[in-house]
Amino acid sequence: MPDTRHEPIRAGIGTPLSRVDGVAKVTGEARYAAERPAAGLLHGVAVLAPIARGRIIGFDETAARAVPGVVEILTHENRPGTAWRDRNFSDETAPPGHPFRALDDATIHFAGQPVAVVVATTFEAARFAASLLRVRCEEEPHEMDFNTARVEAYDPPKKRSGHQAIKARGDAAEAWEAAPFKVDAEFHLATEHHNPMEMHATTVIHGQDGSLTVHDKTQGAPNVQSYLCSVFGLSSDKVRVVSEYVGGGFGSGLRPQWQVQVAVMAALKLERSVRVVMTRQQMFTHVHRPEAWQRVRLATDDVGQLRAIRNEAVTATSRFEDNQENVVNWGLMAYACPNADGDYKVAQRDTYTSGDMRAPGAATGMTLFEMAMDEMAETAGLDPLAFRLLNYSKVDAMSGLPYTSKALREAYRAGAEAFGWEGRPFAPRSMKDGHDLVGQGMATGMWEAGFQKTSARARLTSDGRLEVASATADIGTGTYTTMVLVAADALGMDPARITAKLGDSNLPKAPVEGGSTAAASVGAAVDLACRALAKQLLKAARKVEGDPLGRAGLDDVELRDGCIVLKEDRSKSVGFTQAMQAAGLDEVVAEETAGPSLGGSVSQMRTSRATHSAVFAEVRVDEELGVVRVTRVVNAVAAGRIINPKTARSQILGGVVMGIGMALHEETFADLRLGRWMNHNLAEYHVPAHADVADIEVIFVDEVDPVVTPLGVKGLGEIGIVSTAAAVANAIWHATGQRHRSLPITIDKLIA
Repeated sequence: MPDTRHEPIRAGIGTPLSRVDGVAKVTGEARYAAERPAAGLLHGVAVLAPIARGRIIGFDETAARAVPGVVEILTHENRPGTAWRDRNFSDETAPPGHPFRALDDATIHFAGQPVAVVVATTFEAARFAASLLRVRCEEEPHEMDFNTARVEAYDPPKKRSGHQAIKARGDAAEAWEAAPFKVDAEFHLATEHHNPMEMHATTVIHGQDGSLTVHDKTQGAPNVQSYLCSVFGLSSDKVRVVSEYVGGGFGSGLRPQWQVQVAVMAALKLERSVRVVMTRQQMFTHVHRPEAWQRVRLATDDVGQLRAIRNEAVTATSRFEDNQENVVNWGLMAYACPNADGDYKVAQRDTYTSGDMRAPGAATGMTLFEMAMDEMAETAGLDPLAFRLLNYSKVDAMSGLPYTSKALREAYRAGAEAFGWEGRPFAPRSMKDGHDLVGQGMATGMWEAGFQKTSARARLTSDGRLEVASATADIGTGTYTTMVLVAADALGMDPARITAKLGDSNLPKAPVEGGSTAAASVGAAVDLACRALAKQLLKAARKVEGDPLGRAGLDDVELRDGCIVLKEDRSKSVGFTQAMQAAGLDEVVAEETAGPSLGGSVSQMRTSRATHSAVFAEVRVDEELGVVRVTRVVNAVAAGRIINPKTARSQILGGVVMGIGMALHEETFADLRLGRWMNHNLAEYHVPAHADVADIEVIFVDEVDPVVTPLGVKGLGEIGIVSTAAAVANAIWHATGQRHRSLPITIDKLIA
């Protein structure tokens, strides 16, 4: 066989390339926020409020300060000064209200609130001293019960950025009353807390010139930089935020969390480098998916055509901020129905503010709505898939706008065929294998296809190596690899000769990575930068002796294997390095910015942009023990052009696993008397383990979309979780004949 080891690798968009950062991660070369070294590093450990609501009346610090190695104890009484306006604490993704300020004053807003930070020369000393610090409090009445709080739910006066207004159509109340087939059901989703592998951590390196290099676990380094400068009155040229590797984001790192506040406080006060790492228990003191109540009323005519949709929901928030999610919108958008309305409110509790967790709003609202759709199909006497196809909408049913593309029919078809849906018995309890009842369910998934203004830089050096850079983040989704593939595609280069840099506030500006927007946004920016760089290379090529390319423009050449090749005469070409040498260039650099309107006319902007999926699940339920096993899942996804099928599949797999967790496992319990989360550890907060995950098949259907983004790319981080739990719940009904409307569906509910 010929030796091909040194032949250039042809790769680009659509190539299943392994993660370019994979080796660094599995060998330990990749360093996370809590692993950055610094000379004379101090360690901070937070002390949390012992009550749910009240005031601090004093601290007993004597024993803690006596521990060898303790340098300082920070509280609201001795912290460095911070801004006094709320707007200074509002980050890029903050909801309306009064943002939380760590160590701000004596007020306690929630149990687990950080009220002091012990700083010592070693972590062990800081942790031990923190256990000795006593906080004296004056307790006030608190409320953590969601059902009680829901009585006083309200429509927030100010809307969160990105919150989509609910648009009613027809007369849903009258149509519902008149229809022959109806469903009126209430659903519930438990509180879920973020538990990524990497806990939130910050290492602040204090420079001799007073500058701060902040290594933070975040999904947006520029967001944290601007936040810190605003809170502490610092100059942007004195604060650099770095987050090269993130051990799982899922929305937990969209906002700056309290550990970065207190770490910077300590570093400024002591003029030393400081590290603060949340413990696994402390991970339950910040953002979580809000507990939710949803009432869905559906009605059809005699043939199963939807005549009315009434969808209302309430989600939990804190007393100091109004976290809002697009919960009821999805049901109003998804299906053709002439009469539809909705209502959404929030309910205050004495907790930290709820927030974004993979597919916020849709993972709740679409999931619970799809459980109601299954009930409606049963009531109308229709197969669940046939019912959805009968009520298929080619347009966004709420706004009436056309989709840039919608290949959901193809996803239904491909998913059903791969799953073997045809021939599924209609009646529940129709399939049994030994002690196991077998059930099959399906659901529709939907998520927005976002695109945000993002900048990127491309730099080609005379040795033929390319670097692409943007301040965006890689939260485990594969952004490093996406950037490399897009660059390889644009310039026809071997990916092995391309390096991606990201997660640094000093790099070209980018928004927080979230909402499945990064691949589309940074991909477009990298593509623009590389194409601008190609123009410079073509200009430089004219300096080559003999001018082999003549007056050719970019449309007249192709970029391949590090060369500019004339299309009409492929024997004529100029190498990138050859062109640079001829023009006397050591490097060629281009920086470009991509925005949502790039390449789009006004008419193109008046469209709805979404990804869609068809989820099919099979379960086995032990009738005697009530144990549910998800034995098969097929998730067919319509998400535009797929940049990297390998990492794209991985994203859907991860979303499906989280959906199984939502269906069967994840639930944070509140002690209503103490106002505290009880199961604040991985021993009692259950997430799916290997034994809970069986066969998952991912299908990407072809979906050409020249409008949604310049590359036709839609995001994939969220769509995998949306409605997976509904498919599992619907399968449990098919297996047992029992409708369970509260997630997760745990053993106690099945055997009750």
